[in-house]
Amino acid sequence: MDEETEKLSVFRITEQSRDEVDDLVVREFPLTVFLDGQELVTLLCSPTNIKYLAVGFLFSEGLIHGKDDIRDIVVDRQKGVVHVETAGGKELARELLFKRMITSGCGRGATFYNVADVQGKVKVESRTTISASEIFALVKDFQHRSQVFRATGGVHSAALCDTKNILVFSEDIGRHNAIDKIFGECLLNDIPIEDRIIVTSGRVSSEILLKVNKRNIPILISKSAPTDQGVKLAKNLGVTLVGFVRGKKMNVYAHEWRIVSDE
Repeated sequence: MDEETEKLSVFRITEQSRDEVDDLVVREFPLTVFLDGQELVTLLCSPTNIKYLAVGFLFSEGLIHGKDDIRDIVVDRQKGVVHVETAGGKELARELLFKRMITSGCGRGATFYNVADVQGKVKVESRTTISASEIFALVKDFQHRSQVFRATGGVHSAALCDTKNILVFSEDIGRHNAIDKIFGECLLNDIPIEDRIIVTSGRVSSEILLKVNKRNIPILISKSAPTDQGVKLAKNLGVTLVGFVRGKKMNVYAHEWRIVSDE
């Protein structure tokens, strides 16, 4: 946790007192991703698992399609740079180079998709189901995983799960980054993604839904709210979308048939 946080002196003010105290604050780390020697994007992120983040971002954006596409990965933490070389070499489209941005992923996030990209997306047809009690159990476990959140309140978390267990867990200052770290770790370590479940602490907007759909993941669970476009895409693309999972309550916004009764 030391790598992800910094102790700072702050003034804590209440109705009764004003005291100078030490407090833990999350670290923000600028990471620039180069693809085949071309600068692509700078992501503002947490300074852990940055190789997974770079690879997961490229995977989510369709710039690589699998582990075999990667010839080499060079991480320079001092400079805040990850160089990814592909097996065939890529010449990035001019419009991508103009669209690169600096982001923490807490708003729309770094993504090169547009409305036209939604056309022709494959609908998730998985028959995977999960019970309400299994969802509550997964989210309870999920909430206790992040020491950094409990210490600072400053990160988002994401997890890849089956119906019983959390398989891969990540956290980052950006909700998009946390999911991309999962995808990068799974890609590099040959961990299956399809027919799994994603749990996230963050808001489910349209690009989060598209990330999940691209990986053929049938169920997306969030502690937070979706946007209207996130719900519309979930309905159109066959993703079961569950939000506001808190205590023993949840909202199911799309494809509720995958949430089965407890036996």
